Amino acid sequence: MNRYDSRSGDPASYRDRRSDSGLAAPSTTGYGGSSRRDYEDSSNKFNLDGLPHFEKNFYTESPSVRAMTDAEVNDYRQRREITVEGRDVPKPVKTFHDIGFPEYVMQEIKKAGFVEPTPIQSQGWPMALKGRDLIGIAETGSGKTLAYLLPAIVHVNAQPILEPGDGPIVLVLAPTRELAVQIQQEATKFGASSRIKSTCIYGGVPKGPQVRDLQKGVEIVIATPGRLIDMLESNHTNLRRVTYLVLDEADRMLDMGFDPQIRKIVSQIRPDRQTLYWSATWPKEVEQLARQFLYNPYKVIIGSPDLKANHAIKQHVDIVPEKQKYDKLVKLLEDIMDGSRILIFMDTKKGCDQITRQLRMDGWPALSIHGDKSQAERDWVLSEFKSGKSPIMTATDVAARGLDVKDVKYVINYDFPGSLEDYVHRIGRTGRAGAKGTAYTFFTAANARFAKELITILEEAGQRVSPELAAMGRGAPPPPAGGFRDRGKGYGSGRPWS
Repeated sequence: MNRYDSRSGDPASYRDRRSDSGLAAPSTTGYGGSSRRDYEDSSNKFNLDGLPHFEKNFYTESPSVRAMTDAEVNDYRQRREITVEGRDVPKPVKTFHDIGFPEYVMQEIKKAGFVEPTPIQSQGWPMALKGRDLIGIAETGSGKTLAYLLPAIVHVNAQPILEPGDGPIVLVLAPTRELAVQIQQEATKFGASSRIKSTCIYGGVPKGPQVRDLQKGVEIVIATPGRLIDMLESNHTNLRRVTYLVLDEADRMLDMGFDPQIRKIVSQIRPDRQTLYWSATWPKEVEQLARQFLYNPYKVIIGSPDLKANHAIKQHVDIVPEKQKYDKLVKLLEDIMDGSRILIFMDTKKGCDQITRQLRMDGWPALSIHGDKSQAERDWVLSEFKSGKSPIMTATDVAARGLDVKDVKYVINYDFPGSLEDYVHRIGRTGRAGAKGTAYTFFTAANARFAKELITILEEAGQRVSPELAAMGRGAPPPPAGGFRDRGKGYGSGRPWS
């Protein structure tokens, strides 16, 4: 029997490892200086009566990992840009065999064709399986979804089975519908072999099917905060069985103003849960929330905690007068359009619709996606874009994160976003899974305050900084209205899509 296959012939049984179970006494100091009293005070506010002990430490170090010397561990982490913090940090695993997932999980990994763990998985899996709280900082596309989902499956299979009226065991909070749906697709794929049921709870669609899923009982719920609160207030589910909580894209959730909703949800979850907190960036707001929700966590950072762009993406930034942006967009499309997928970002829903209408009137195969679209329409637009039937998609930042479309060759920032974090995430829709990508950005006088930080990101990635942008970074006024610089073939050398 695999060391994580914990159930015996009795389907309701689970191992009793009290020293590592929920409700075990915590250590005396917590993340950000939390004390034992802070932890116990929070526990006393939550009624734990009738809630069973639960197990959350499942990690057994393999002989090959145990044999790694400190020098070998440091060398491996350095090569894979892994930085760790915390007490008793486990060694990273180099292979899937090292982590020792159950056979039913290993079969799915083989089926997916994965060769080796990504850096976040290599270090994150041992941390998560040990049952401690975890902060993971890694860019999108780094494999973090499986970094928390596979340990979640192991966690679920070690808990007592659901009784009628029970809520989920695992709760994953995500900022957008698109990301939530993609997480659930992975949860379904990897949980099916052990009959773990999951559902996705998000707004913009009828509640009926979601309510039915919850009433039947599901071990994993992936949800956006607003719709989940609606379900809780309507008594369609409860969080008393949640022992494994994931906050995915925490920085994005805070950007979107979900702080009050997150706090309201977490207040209904037992404080002795395991919490995994994932973020692509580490601003002060994210750190402050982590200090309140996590206890004595591990922290793993992939790459630098400083904001940086994927080096596989070629970045072009052009200074463009606001009134000339549409003409520049058409000239750019004429140059690059070859049937590849092109994602164009706008700041507003209205602008998104206006530019899409204009492009279609000019003969370009464009569709748009934003928060005012119904879920059915958003799903249809994504389907058309993914299939290549409509290779141009305009979008607001609803697509900046959580949109996993393979083979997006070009990203165009028609409007510069409101933060450098969003810039990095937008252009990160291309250059995924080892592929190359290209991003074009229209930069106007109104964006001048971002020039200095943008130059830092460009320089870190080895990209060319134009003299005009460099001057703006030094505080000079933007150059007079003009065209794009010639890049060899030059803009406008192509022809409209037909």
